[in-house]
Amino acid sequence: MNTIQRKWWVLLAVGSGSFMAALDGSVVNTVLPVIRDALRSDVAVIEWVVTAYLLVLSGLLLTFGRLGDLRGHRAVYLWGFGIFVLGSALCGAAPSPGLLIAFRSLQAVGAAMLASNSPAILTGNFPASERGRALGTAATMTYLGLTVGPSLGGWLTAALGWRSVFYINVPIGVLALTLSLLFIPDDPPAEAERRFDLPGAAAFLTGLTALLLGLNKGAEWGWTSAPILLLLAGAALLLTVFVWLEARSPAPMLDLSLFRSRLFTASTVNAILNYICVYTLTFLLPFYLIQQRGLGPAQTGLLLTAQPILMAIAAPISGALSDRIGSRTPGIVGMTLLAAGLFGLSRLTDETPFGLVAAAMAVCGLGTGIFIAPNNSALMGSAPRHRQGIAAGILASARNIGMVLGVGLAGAILLSHLAADPSGGLLAGVRSGFLAAVGIAALGILAAAVKER
Repeated sequence: MNTIQRKWWVLLAVGSGSFMAALDGSVVNTVLPVIRDALRSDVAVIEWVVTAYLLVLSGLLLTFGRLGDLRGHRAVYLWGFGIFVLGSALCGAAPSPGLLIAFRSLQAVGAAMLASNSPAILTGNFPASERGRALGTAATMTYLGLTVGPSLGGWLTAALGWRSVFYINVPIGVLALTLSLLFIPDDPPAEAERRFDLPGAAAFLTGLTALLLGLNKGAEWGWTSAPILLLLAGAALLLTVFVWLEARSPAPMLDLSLFRSRLFTASTVNAILNYICVYTLTFLLPFYLIQQRGLGPAQTGLLLTAQPILMAIAAPISGALSDRIGSRTPGIVGMTLLAAGLFGLSRLTDETPFGLVAAAMAVCGLGTGIFIAPNNSALMGSAPRHRQGIAAGILASARNIGMVLGVGLAGAILLSHLAADPSGGLLAGVRSGFLAAVGIAALGILAAAVKER
């Protein structure tokens, strides 16, 4: 098989992994109440099925991105598949909430190995003239997983029980692993002679975990409570130590010199701002549709697909276009459309037609789809070859940090309105949350505008 043919098989292998990871996340979130009832757990415990996965995944992205630079991205990626499939099978067999949380953490280790190396594999196997198209197609597979997940999870749970939502990852994962073994070529380590930065990895893992846990639980535990203040203060200290270590390490886990590139820095900031907006929408809209408007879960899930469907359609087209015109214009257009859609959602009332809600979500999805692939391509393309793993880890970390910040911001705004007016504060909180996201999207427009191209 020649190089031209092989690269498309590489894209299929990586896209399958992206689909699997996105499917798993959206499926598990959908059936969490069913799992809680089946395992006779309470909400405070069972929510750690999601929280533990998020914390482990986010904390290890930079670590495994750097390890890919040192040991080869293919090797780390393949091990990630194996760990993810094993973790999925163990989750399906878990007899208790505690073991389910532990196995989800193992699953997150594999997911971190996949997410932090897949962009580097695509960047290494596609020329710069096709990089945006490849990353856009991989993003489409992610959005398809997000789209299919809720409905598939509901059907599997009804037909086969909640354990099937984890077991479904096994055949998908084996297929994707087989494709990866057959078609992803070996890549020599970019810096085989370097040692792994263990102190930096430890400082980053503990610092970021403390930060994300504090942001994730702030609304629930109270933003001025002692545990939250200690977590945030500890995070600030540990992440400061991490930056200090990286600035002095001969082989840093995070190469701070990458941020000397205006394109790299702007793309990283843009990614965080975009994901804050997207996950603000993802968090708030179900509250509006179910609690304020009285829709059922099935109807809500169907309406929510308006966003990822448009994202899936726009991403590969915009990615291919960015290979010719760069990321600046798609970034500005995409963030502007996202801001417009969020503004439309900030005007929701008790009588807003559901067609208009779907239209506003579609505009948000179109904007995000236009934005994401060119921005990812710009970030990866501005990093040198021997830093592709670090760049991919930064990209994945930006996504997870944006997600937690978006949910934390939206949750804090919503709870503050509900505390002030328990009977009528939900709609006001939803509107205020979307309006705050409009402001963040405006900052994203500015971040896109400072890019050179």
